[in-house]
Amino acid sequence: MASLQVAWSYASGGLEDGVATEIQHNPLIVDDALFGTNPQLELFRLDARTGEEIWRIELPEDDMPSWFGRSRGLMRWVSEDGEDERLYFGAGPYLYAVDSGTGTPVASFGDEGKVDLREGLGRDPERILVGMNTPGAVFEDLLIVGMRVHETPGAAPGHVRAYDARTGEPVWTFHTIPQPGELGYETWPPDAYAHAGGANSWAGMALDVARAIVYVPTGSAAFDYYGGDRAGDNLFANTLLALDARTGRRIWHYQFVRHDLWDRDLPAPPNLVTLERDGQRIPAVAQITKSGHVFVFHRETGEPLFPIEAVPVPASQVLGEVAAPTQALPTRPAPFGRQVLTEDMLYTPDAPAAISNLIGSGSDGEFTVREIFRQLTSAGQWAPPDTAGVIVFPGLDGGGEWGAAAVDPTRGIMYVNGSEMAWIVQLERIDPESGRGEALFRMNCVRCHGGVDMPEGVAVGTPLGGVGERMAADSIGRVIRAGRNAMPAHPQFSDEELADLVAYLVDPETSPTNAIGEAGVPYGLSILGRFLDARRKPVVEPPWGTLNAIDLDTGETLWRVPLGNDEDIDDPAHPVTGTENYGGPVVTAGGVVFIAATNDEKIRAFHARTGEHLWEADLPAGGYATPATYEAGGRQYLVIACGGGKMGTPSGDRYVAFALPDSGG
Repeated sequence: MASLQVAWSYASGGLEDGVATEIQHNPLIVDDALFGTNPQLELFRLDARTGEEIWRIELPEDDMPSWFGRSRGLMRWVSEDGEDERLYFGAGPYLYAVDSGTGTPVASFGDEGKVDLREGLGRDPERILVGMNTPGAVFEDLLIVGMRVHETPGAAPGHVRAYDARTGEPVWTFHTIPQPGELGYETWPPDAYAHAGGANSWAGMALDVARAIVYVPTGSAAFDYYGGDRAGDNLFANTLLALDARTGRRIWHYQFVRHDLWDRDLPAPPNLVTLERDGQRIPAVAQITKSGHVFVFHRETGEPLFPIEAVPVPASQVLGEVAAPTQALPTRPAPFGRQVLTEDMLYTPDAPAAISNLIGSGSDGEFTVREIFRQLTSAGQWAPPDTAGVIVFPGLDGGGEWGAAAVDPTRGIMYVNGSEMAWIVQLERIDPESGRGEALFRMNCVRCHGGVDMPEGVAVGTPLGGVGERMAADSIGRVIRAGRNAMPAHPQFSDEELADLVAYLVDPETSPTNAIGEAGVPYGLSILGRFLDARRKPVVEPPWGTLNAIDLDTGETLWRVPLGNDEDIDDPAHPVTGTENYGGPVVTAGGVVFIAATNDEKIRAFHARTGEHLWEADLPAGGYATPATYEAGGRQYLVIACGGGKMGTPSGDRYVAFALPDSGG
């Protein structure tokens, strides 16, 4: 293992100076061909043995919107006679089909090689955002796909759909926001199917070919943090669906979060595994969650294989909100992340906090981490958001995330990485008679950018303070309307709404006070961001990221080790801190777990049975993707997309393959 070395490195292109981009792609390897995408979602084919480029295609400029999101993988279909072999991938609102041999569009698929995913959702295609950032499932001659949608008011519904792999024609649709007469319709307001959004499957899905069942995890309903306008449990949001792959008929389902107020999307495709119970082999499906739990079900019936408890939860204190009275938690396995942030877990309690200017009763003073903690509610998974602020832990981005878990099918062992990052969610009451620009900002922008005065590194996106000094008003409007790079478009705004939002961003003090009206959601976000100290370090005691081995037969945690290391921290009590992480592991038949994912920009290997750290290597940029292993030309390779761009790390464009030294001479 120590002699593992770089076998080849491929610069995929698509970088722009001063623009943060990412590659979250798990490449597809078929024989000696490796397929992937670059930061601009240009599809390429390499010789998997050498990294030599065979072809690369650019999407037509007229097709490509200013925003293009991310691609986490590809779908592949081969005709029954083997003569027609295609690749499918999402970019912007389109699902593309290309010939895998040449990279040329398949003109007979959809409209000259693409299907517009905005069509057929019962909404104006020009006023909704839809994209496919994660591959779906290919079953027989069907492409079963989910999609990304907005998570704010005006979002598209997240229906699951199947298309004909040859023609692109729609074959079936499962309504994740039920329509009149469908199961679950009564768990929403009567007209929700016509205007509510979300409940989408953005994280991918798993397919049991022999049983013709596709397992589809879904996300939350929009708006993420306030649901007074969507009273009820909101089935089939936050649900694992078992659907007949041929027809889309529901076989069984399980809803993990009722009336979600915490953005508790199911963040990854489930794992299919066969388990041992009382000497019998049981087909199972295991689903990880952002809260750091693993739920395990019988694959055919949906019966839980470990007991699940209904936990009483607090009522909401904000106007119009009715939180669900109970939520579900499994009794086993134990969660792979700490569940409640308590004061004695604070790592730097007396240090200044990064957001001390934003918390408190109008004070301009500098608050310590401890002082801010005492002003917030930290009560575990189910404290409803309020105007004072709540702590979500182990984090809005996990626990588990989209990198997914790996499973050893011979031993029934799951390997899953988790982050332990406290986040702060604080609502703000919106006056319906004034401040439409600010209201739109709080409902649509804060969830990524954190707020006008948010410090760098606290929110997911770039802080918007001073954006009017960096960009002209018309440029700001164009970016909001069309999106740019990873920032999605916002076509839902009218011209008047867009003008008010831009005016607020340019100068909050002088922006118009046009009324948003009573139809608007009464609460927006005041704060959404990581709880960090002034050094931009997590306030919770390490580890901040872990890799875990869980026996799915027994529910026992076999080992847990820190994943990643913050070299700025010199603490003998925590020689390895772990880091927040994005991307997943892969486990080999030889008993090695490989994973990158960490913001120290390394890739590592661990012993599958013991968790022993076996090897690590520096990457040219953060590997926020799931690696792949493959054999080509008689040699075993490990490849990872090094796209960087997350957690403030530099962007990159390289795919790097590792192998043992070639003994062939």
